[in-house]
Amino acid sequence: MQWRAKCRPIVCRCPHGSAHVLHDGSARPPAPVRVTEGANVIVNENTGSGERLDMLCGRFFVEPPHDRLVRDYLPTTLIVRTPNAVRDAENAPAADQLASLVRMMRVEAVGEKLGSHAMLNVLSSALFALTLRAASELQQTPKGLLALAGHPRLAPAVTAMFGDPAKPWTLPELAQLCNMSRATFARHFEDALGRSAHDLLTDIRMSLAANALKHPSITTEAAAELAGFQSIAAFRRGFAQWMGVTPGEWRRAARRSEAAGSVVVEDAGARAG
Repeated sequence: MQWRAKCRPIVCRCPHGSAHVLHDGSARPPAPVRVTEGANVIVNENTGSGERLDMLCGRFFVEPPHDRLVRDYLPTTLIVRTPNAVRDAENAPAADQLASLVRMMRVEAVGEKLGSHAMLNVLSSALFALTLRAASELQQTPKGLLALAGHPRLAPAVTAMFGDPAKPWTLPELAQLCNMSRATFARHFEDALGRSAHDLLTDIRMSLAANALKHPSITTEAAAELAGFQSIAAFRRGFAQWMGVTPGEWRRAARRSEAAGSVVVEDAGARAG
């Protein structure tokens, strides 16, 4: 996958960890690179004489089970173009805020001030959220959570599902929150997300339950309640179908991974690390 760089600040994200190439469109081979290690980042600087490009690279680690939501509901690539100048700060769209954040991260990255490393970690979390917000405000947003977030009429249902996932929501109840008929709500929801409201609600519930099972003090019964299940047997069947392993197997694997200092749990879809 390749992108051509422009002059204004651009944020490129690959939520699925896809391989990618950034180029200037000239097809010339890259110039030799000189590597120096600073206090906060490793700097790779080439010997080119053309227009200067500053590029800050990094990685976000999203551990299981939440990585499934990223993999299943976000596009393989996100490209958000920010303005060169920030407009009215109070009413600025997310792209403007993102431009200011990127500039602040650059200052912290190249400087060697006290606390810069901690600042970069905190700003990176804000970068993650702001990039998603800015992408949801684009006119052409691919199907998934971003398109769903950018659909104002569906916002009450989405807020309810994420805010109280254990509640036994029905399609008519969610549609009523949005002042839509059941059929209209279902059509708009699937058009935006590419999946049904039931699919998303199940994924939210199971993610919460799987995350809870990583804690020794949380019982399987408590995790089932978080997922909105009345029956432990039904929860075990649903969890195994969703995760590819039983709740007990997931808990044991998570404990082993925590003891080893990393997450290496295999699920039915792909290996997440």
